[in-house]
Amino acid sequence: MRKYEQKQDWMKTPVELPELPWAKDALAPIISEETINFHHGKHHNAYVVKTKELIAGTELEDKSLEEIMIFAWDKPEYKVLYNNAAQVWNHNFYWKCLTPKEKSVMPDELRDILIENFGSVEAFKKELVAAGVGQFGSGWAWVMLEDGKLSISKTPNAEDPWTEKRSPVLTLDVWEHAYYLDFQNRRQAYLEEVVDNIVNWEYMLKNIKRFG
Repeated sequence: MRKYEQKQDWMKTPVELPELPWAKDALAPIISEETINFHHGKHHNAYVVKTKELIAGTELEDKSLEEIMIFAWDKPEYKVLYNNAAQVWNHNFYWKCLTPKEKSVMPDELRDILIENFGSVEAFKKELVAAGVGQFGSGWAWVMLEDGKLSISKTPNAEDPWTEKRSPVLTLDVWEHAYYLDFQNRRQAYLEEVVDNIVNWEYMLKNIKRFG
C-alpha cells in the first residue's frame, strides 16, 4: 500500500491561498500576468475554497494540507477532498519552482548533480519536457528524489508522486489553464520556455539537500 512519507517540515501547510513569491507580471512574457490572475486567483483559490468547504465541521477542519491528503488519498469516498487538497498543495509547490528570468541561474552544484544523474543538463531538460508533453490530459511533470537519485515522472489530474521513499524536488503544471492564454495548444513550447528561462534552480537544489 502506498504511503506518504512523514516529512515533518512539510506537514504544516495551512489550507489557505498563499501569496505568490514574486510579482504577478514577474514571469512575463512566458507566463503573463493575465494567466497568473486566472491561475492563482481563480483556479488555485477555488481548490482552497472547496477544500475548506469539504472539511468544515469535521475532524479534518484544523489539519494541515498534508494530513488531509494522507487521510483522503486511498479512500474513494474522499476522492473529491483529496483532489482539491492535492491541487492546493501542488500549486503551492509549483509557484515556488518558478522565478523571474534574471534569477533563474543554475548553481554549479546542481549542474553537477544533473550531469551525474542524466548525463547532461540538456538531457535532463529534454526528459522533463517530454514527461510534461507525454502526460495525456491534465496533470503534472515531476522531478523526484529517491535513495539519493533523481528521476522524472508524471501524474494525471491532481495526483502527486509522494511515497515512503520518493520526494518531489521540482514540478511543472501541465493543466491547460497553466499555459493556454499564452501558448494556446503549444504545451511543448510552454514547457521549453519555462525550463530554459524561469525555473527556480536554487529551490530545486534546496529540496535535493533537504531530502538527500
